[in-house]
Amino acid sequence: MKVTGFTPLWTLVSLLCGHLANAAEHEDVVKHAIKLHRGKGAVITQRKQWVLESCRKLSGLLRQKNVVLNKLKNAIRAVEKDAGLSDEEKLFQVHTFEIFQKELNESENSVFQAIHGLQRALQGDYKDVVNMKESSRQRLEALREAAIKEEMEYVELLAAEKHQVEALKNMQHQNKSLSMLDEILEDVRKAADRLEEEIEEHAFDDNKSVRGVNFEAVLRVEEDEANSKRNASKREVEDDLGLSMLIDSQNNQYILTKPRDSTIPRADHHFIKDIVTIGMLSLPCGWLCTTIGLPTMFGYIICGVLLGPSGLNSIKSIVQVETLGEFGVFFTLFLVGLEFSPERLRKVWKISLQGPCYMTVLMIAFGLLWGHLLQIRPTQSVFISTCLSLSSTPLVSRFLAGTVRGDKEGDIDYSSVLLGMLVMQDVQLGLFIAVMPTLIQAGASTSSSIFKEILRILILIGQILFSLAAVFLICLVIKTYLIGPYYRKLHAESKGNKEILILGISAFIFLMLTITELLDVSMELGCFLAGALISSQGHMVTEEIMSCIEPIRDFLAIIFFASIGLHVFPTFVIYELTVLLFLTLSVVIMKFVLAVLVLSLILPKTSQYIKWIVSAGLAQVSEFSFVLGSRARRAGIISREVYLLILSVTTLSLLLAPALWRAAIMKCVPRPERRSST
Repeated sequence: MKVTGFTPLWTLVSLLCGHLANAAEHEDVVKHAIKLHRGKGAVITQRKQWVLESCRKLSGLLRQKNVVLNKLKNAIRAVEKDAGLSDEEKLFQVHTFEIFQKELNESENSVFQAIHGLQRALQGDYKDVVNMKESSRQRLEALREAAIKEEMEYVELLAAEKHQVEALKNMQHQNKSLSMLDEILEDVRKAADRLEEEIEEHAFDDNKSVRGVNFEAVLRVEEDEANSKRNASKREVEDDLGLSMLIDSQNNQYILTKPRDSTIPRADHHFIKDIVTIGMLSLPCGWLCTTIGLPTMFGYIICGVLLGPSGLNSIKSIVQVETLGEFGVFFTLFLVGLEFSPERLRKVWKISLQGPCYMTVLMIAFGLLWGHLLQIRPTQSVFISTCLSLSSTPLVSRFLAGTVRGDKEGDIDYSSVLLGMLVMQDVQLGLFIAVMPTLIQAGASTSSSIFKEILRILILIGQILFSLAAVFLICLVIKTYLIGPYYRKLHAESKGNKEILILGISAFIFLMLTITELLDVSMELGCFLAGALISSQGHMVTEEIMSCIEPIRDFLAIIFFASIGLHVFPTFVIYELTVLLFLTLSVVIMKFVLAVLVLSLILPKTSQYIKWIVSAGLAQVSEFSFVLGSRARRAGIISREVYLLILSVTTLSLLLAPALWRAAIMKCVPRPERRSST
């Protein structure tokens, strides 16, 4: 649709001018413009007269605006020359005039921007979707900029109003004598104002011009209350405190992370309600699983399913719940390391290093083979295979909790082999997370740059291996010179007060976590190494620390497994149950067979019997596949359908893991150890 010519364009200009000049005439002007556009009921003289009248109104508005601007300039000069006003009062009045000037200029710019946008739309082709999309994007950007300018002007007006109120108070105080209490309160008020100005961060002004920052429209939502009066009062409070929820056009929900006024304490009541609800519902769910003979962790996962998006959808702060649940993983791996002494690590380090590497390579080889047969991209095949090759360390550590380790002299303890291989898989997890950006680029690269991408991957692997060597060197220094004196100091200070001991151990866990994170290795490895270093101080130390940390671990583990349940979708599993069961059984059987094959090659002949137990412990998919899957989906490595398949297969494999573990224990473990293992 092309609209050209002098008269139609000026008709549109006049239409907008008439709208700005007199709002009451808007409907008549629009009707008349439609008739002109269709060529009905109008003669040439009437058309010219209407155009001239509309343009006369526009020019009159512009002249009036210039007159007002001149008056404002004269008023500013008069204020600056007025000797009876203080410097602060002069600054306030001048600032008020400048705000009004800005309002006039922005209104004029909006008129001509609207005319230009309408002209561009009329000259475009309504069949060209790309052109319409670009026009819509330009209008959206203009509206965003206008909204930001209006928001800033509104904030300036609020500040001017506040300044005016304070000026009136100062004048009243000067005209009357103040009591001692009023003088003290006035001094406190001024000190509080200075404090607020010092600690206030101008985050909006500082970041609005930063590269990559986009302006977007959001919805601000308050909770519905049955009592309207309570709702009104609550809305006033939330408007002041900023506790409402924000929702953008992509349906992402946001909560307050840092308030403008840091002097007022705040609490995220959504997060508090979520934690309370999870804690209450986890008890009956865990109790039910204990009654039917399942590990309690499945009860906590069921709790997350019931409260999550696929259930009641009552969890509002999903990201915050998942973040708190990560601490459950940290403390779980710390206790795993606490039971895994360096002596036992040295005994099985070759098996722990070789086993996961061989299994991962074989899984990737099978994945590439099946991907070639099913015509799946190699990048996607490598990612899925690596995801499925990982096993759950928290789940296996629960299986091994309280196990009696009565291995014979010369034999290898199956728990040491199993935990060593799982720790190596955690190292592989950190390595894979670090390689993922390069994997994304490699998937999008052309064949001419494959050699460069392979070289980049090899360099990155070398950097990670160097980081691992640095981590173990730091651990050696800590074990030799620091951990002994540190624990003895904690033990001496914590007599009669376990607070210092718990805080000191937690600080050491977070220190090791930070070190591994800074060296681009997984944080989980740092937690495990923290436990292994402390366990080197002896059995009595291990027992004392375990008694203090276990309750904390148990509570945080509940949050972690509940957060996993938030991403389990029973309806999807039911719809695709046949396919998912086939895929899950295939993955479990493949991992079990590969583990048996690899362990048969690397285990000593005297310890071949433990390969069945270790393989049963590894025959499931790690919960960290949720993390990897979400990152890969955001990066475009996998599709939404593949992501849901990974989540479902992971969940079903974790559900099958206890049965497979019990079968292996019943077959291979002597009766006294069997009781404690199951």
